[in-house]
Formats: sequence, C-alpha cells, structure tokens
Amino acid sequence: MDEIMSLCKRRGFIFPASEIYGGINGFWDYGPLGAQLKKNLKDAWWQDCVLTPPIGPDGDEVQIVPVDSCIIQNPKVWEASGHVAGFNDPMVDCRESKSRYRADHVQVLRPSGDGHLMFAYVEGDAETASKARKAVDKYLSKNADAGDYTPVELTSIAVADLARVVGPHAKDKGTLTEPRAFNLMFKTYVGALATEDDIAYLRPETAQGIFANYKNVVDTTRVKMPFGIAQVGKAFRNEVTPRNFTFRSREFEQMEIEFFCHAEEAQKWYTFWRDWRMAWWRSIGLGSDNLILREHDADELAHYAKEGAGTSDIEYRFPFTAPGYGELEGIADRSNFDLKQHAEHSGAKLEYFDTERGELAKNGQPKGERYLPNVIEPSAGADRGALAILCEAFTPDPERPSKVFMRFHPRMAPIKAAVFPLVNKDGMPEVAGTLARALKRHFGNVEFDAKQNIGKRYARMDEAGCPFCFTIDGDTLNDQTVTVRDRDTLDQQRINIDQVAGFLREKLGLEERD
Repeated sequence: MDEIMSLCKRRGFIFPASEIYGGINGFWDYGPLGAQLKKNLKDAWWQDCVLTPPIGPDGDEVQIVPVDSCIIQNPKVWEASGHVAGFNDPMVDCRESKSRYRADHVQVLRPSGDGHLMFAYVEGDAETASKARKAVDKYLSKNADAGDYTPVELTSIAVADLARVVGPHAKDKGTLTEPRAFNLMFKTYVGALATEDDIAYLRPETAQGIFANYKNVVDTTRVKMPFGIAQVGKAFRNEVTPRNFTFRSREFEQMEIEFFCHAEEAQKWYTFWRDWRMAWWRSIGLGSDNLILREHDADELAHYAKEGAGTSDIEYRFPFTAPGYGELEGIADRSNFDLKQHAEHSGAKLEYFDTERGELAKNGQPKGERYLPNVIEPSAGADRGALAILCEAFTPDPERPSKVFMRFHPRMAPIKAAVFPLVNKDGMPEVAGTLARALKRHFGNVEFDAKQNIGKRYARMDEAGCPFCFTIDGDTLNDQTVTVRDRDTLDQQRINIDQVAGFLREKLGLEERD
C-alpha cells in the first residue's frame, strides 16, 4: 500500500488536501490523473445505470431517472431518517496520546489469566498491531502465567477492566476513556446569525435527497412502478478515525440508486441488482478473486431493513484489509422505511397509486392499489471504487525502467493514448501534434509529449496506465506509418497513421462517434 500511495502522489493521482498547510486528517484531493480516473468511473456508472440501463428480470429496460439534490437539506430530513438521534459511533479517547478511536475498530489482546495487562491496536493498522504483539511477547517473557492472548473487541471489555488496557499509541495502561456516543454528522449554520435555531447538517448520505424528491419525480415524469432514481454526489461523515488512505475519509462521493417496487417484487429486484452490480464491477477491471459478494448475517442488518430482507456487500481485498475484504458497494432492501418516515414527519402523501394492480372491476380492468413502495438500494462509493481500481491496476514489473505499470481497464484509464515524436525536430513534432489533436476529438484525454528520451516517456505512461503509445519517427515522414506500443505486453507494431483512430476504437471497445 505504501508503494501505491507513493505512486499516487508522484504521478498526480491523489494528494493530501491542503498539503502546503500540513493537510487535514480524513480529506484528500484528486490530482490530474486521479480526477480523470474518478470521472471515468462515475461516467461509466452513469452511462450504464442511467443513460443505457440494463434489461431487468421482466425482460424490459429498467427505468432510471436522475436527480441532483442539495448537500444541505432541511434538518427535519435527518430527524425523519433517524440520523439526528441514531447516527452515532462509539468513541474512545486516549488521555496519554490524545488520539481518538472508534471503539468498534479497536481490538484488544486479552490474556486467559486474570489481572494481567491487555494491549490494544487499531483493526487493519499494521503498525499498532505489530506494536501490540511485541508488547505481548515481552510481557509473556516476564509473566508466563498470563496464558494465551486472544484478540477481542474493545467494546466487549468491561469498563472496570479498561484500567488494565494499554492503548494503541500509549505506553501506560488505563489511559483509554469509557466509550461514548459520537454523532457523525457535520454541523453548519444557515443564515448570518448562526444561532441554535439555524443549525443544519452536511448530508451524511445522498439517499435522503432522493427520498425527499420521490413525490416530485413521480408527479413530473412518466415513470411507472418499478423505477429507480439515481444520484452521484458528495456526502460527509465526521469519522472518529479516518484511515487507510481514501477508504475511510470524512468527505466522500457516492453513486446511488433507490429503486422503488411493490413489496411482492422486492426479492426479485434485490437479487437482480445484487448480481448485476457485481458483474458491473468485474466489467470495468475488478475481475480477479480480490472481489467477492458477501450476504449479511441477521445481526448485521441496518435499522431500515426488515427481518428476512436481503442485504449484501460487494467487497474488495485491499492491501490494508488482506487477507480480509473491505466494502465497495452495498445492496440492500430498505423496505418502505424511509418513505414511511418522511410521510409521517412531513405530512406529505407519498403513497403510489398503481393502476395496474388491485381487484378487478366489472370491466375486467384493475381498480388500482395505493401503497408505499419497497426500496432496493445499490449504493457504491466512488472514492473506494477509484481506490480499488488503483490497487487492482498496480502491477510490479522489475524488468521495466519504471519498475511498475498500471494495468487499467481501457474504460478507466485516465489517459487513453499518448503520441510521441521520436525526437523534437525534423517535422516529427508537427505530425505528432496533428495526430494527437485529431485523437482528442474522439477519445478525450490523449497525451502529447516531445520531451526526454523515448524510454523515459514510455516509463511515465506506464505509471499513468496509458494503454497505447504511438511514436512518430523518421519512417513516418516517408511511408505514413507509426509505431504502436502496447502497455501490457510491450509488443510494438507498425500501422498506417490513418488507421490509428480505428485501431484505438477497437482496442478501447468504443463505438464510433458521428
């Protein structure tokens, strides 16, 4: 992971936010390559989910319409959704190191014997885990009667026993406080006075903006049940312990669909979205055994999920979670919880009148049925998705000058192609520049670079993950052919300069534009 983070900084994928001022924990900025990578991911999601949605289990194209809701909503939205009262994580502070941790992320090595020291570490953090294990080995060498040490969650340790726990970044025992609730929503104020009456919140999820606009969408479009509302946008959670690069940050971006259907069809649609979303991630390059689909156990269900409802996570094996996995996307049957809550708190009538259901009238036509629809929610993290794509693409290769290359799926690659003059003279830069400008019209981000020797330029494109490089040389001026270099295989071939656009279109899997 350190090598991936180093490459991200060196090549302009991801930077610490406001780095010149020392940064700010839990916030990250995307550089030129990272911004394009993340945009490619969001564009692919938007294209495949909203513009050209899949064929559903009923054989028809799925109906999906978009919205773009505000980051700040009426605070009553978050009261209705349960976030104001219940969006809390258990928090524990260390009086010695001044560090703050989510209690459910802290593991404790507890001995089988009574009265002995216990050593805590942060789950998934190799540094604190190694420190705790070394401390245990040293302690056992002096206290053999401590017996075996077993990892348990801090939340399972009795409050009175916290006096025997050495914190993840502490030297002394008993410095951890008792866990207490910590609301994860960022507060702000609407208006100039900034009084208690003006409190608002940055949204902790994009979903509620969809639910709040559900009636507007039904009233202003021709959607019929079942249908989905999609949104891509920022969300904010005041994480106690942001960590693992961009995996757990305080500002992040979501790609969400709330899919509305009749309760009788909820299981069918849940299964459809679960399987289709898994296949989608594989289609953009996460095709290895690093990607798994995991159904939730009954004790993991969220507050909005009814008993027996389907909930699953698409998980990726990041370097910092290995051999375990981290959540990439959740697919959940939210029942009708959210619409019911908003109907009760707002007084708005959110029932859908379905003219194709209900008892049959004398003329044989359905009388119609009013109901609050169930919701199936595929909710993906754009930042986690970009991070998974970076991790999957990272390919060490000691034989290359760059020692590593980024094997991006062509659809995700930030730079689609590069055009190089072999030398910066003899008319080669002019020919290369003309070709690069022509390719940009069709393929977007195409690199033109005339500096340094050709080997260094290839190495830079390898680290950027550019799939194909086209080199203009002396022969090009005579026979109108160029050299094509393949990023993955390093194979080179000559093709006519007029064939470059068609070659790229075929290799990138793109349809020809008018």
